[in-house]
Amino acid sequence: MSTDKDRIEQVALGAEGPEAGVQGLGCMGMSFAYGPTDESEARATLERALELGVTLYDTADMYGSGENEKFIAPFIRAHREQVVLATKFGIVLDPENPSHRGIRNDRAYLRDCVEGSLRRLGVDVIDLYYMHRRDVNVPIEETVGAMAELVQEGKVKHLGLSEVTGEELRAAHAVHPITALQSEWSIFSRDVERTAVPAAAELGTAFVPYSPLGRGFLTGSFTNATSELTADDFRRTMPRFTGDNAAANTALLEPVRSIADARGATLGQIALAWVQQRAQMHGLPVVPIPGTRKRSRVEENTAATRITLTDEELALLEPIADKVAGARYPDMSLSSASRE
Repeated sequence: MSTDKDRIEQVALGAEGPEAGVQGLGCMGMSFAYGPTDESEARATLERALELGVTLYDTADMYGSGENEKFIAPFIRAHREQVVLATKFGIVLDPENPSHRGIRNDRAYLRDCVEGSLRRLGVDVIDLYYMHRRDVNVPIEETVGAMAELVQEGKVKHLGLSEVTGEELRAAHAVHPITALQSEWSIFSRDVERTAVPAAAELGTAFVPYSPLGRGFLTGSFTNATSELTADDFRRTMPRFTGDNAAANTALLEPVRSIADARGATLGQIALAWVQQRAQMHGLPVVPIPGTRKRSRVEENTAATRITLTDEELALLEPIADKVAGARYPDMSLSSASRE
């Protein structure tokens, strides 16, 4: 059981958003992308996170082609009034080519997707509904306008975007308030600070960093995806985690390790504390969603919310991102960075 001191603080998700714990939980890996999982432990992790004050639970329709939504559905329904449920639409999978990612943001596709998510999750309304990736062939104003219809119909409470630029966020927000922007943000990945973060701060939009632990690499849990991870683990396709890049990036963890050792903390806790402190540095709510399927990890991760890094420690971490070898994805065309 948790004591009050173990529970994380709450924060408003943007100017008009709901209250949520200052750290959320990325649920993707519980049934998708990271190799075999222990379902009973993953379900226990959902419960333990809630005990610790984690209330934002993040999934998407493309995680396992809907299977991830089905997986967390019983937990969501059992605690419906306590949790903020986030899911996404926009990425189209090809059953014949698992590595292929298509993008659709059109109104007809959106309508089909939201009905599918509501059905799989077994709920009447989605608290936070994201456009997962940007289809540059559809005006963002048109997509957000169609998403706003879902709010008017009571199927969705709040709107979010993922991997958009600052200019795209402003255009979307002019149509309907955007509660949260979700993009990759970590010690290793800081491209969002160019335009997206300033725009979110200006508009009162919360920032929800995904992969704040660099998909586990920042925890030191693996140093080379090819040799250490199972064949069905998608990190084996990530340029940063294989070959010479992996070796170069492992060396970049030394400042993180030195700070962690001095504090009696873990590398992951230092990485999460760094992301959390972006809230004060940039003047906006920041709610990272580290993914885990183990209770021990969610306990470790939430404890990071009570770490405040010093100016000296932050200075040691500052140069890391510019030295990272390899892109975030093998194909960066779907990321906001490709449109900056």
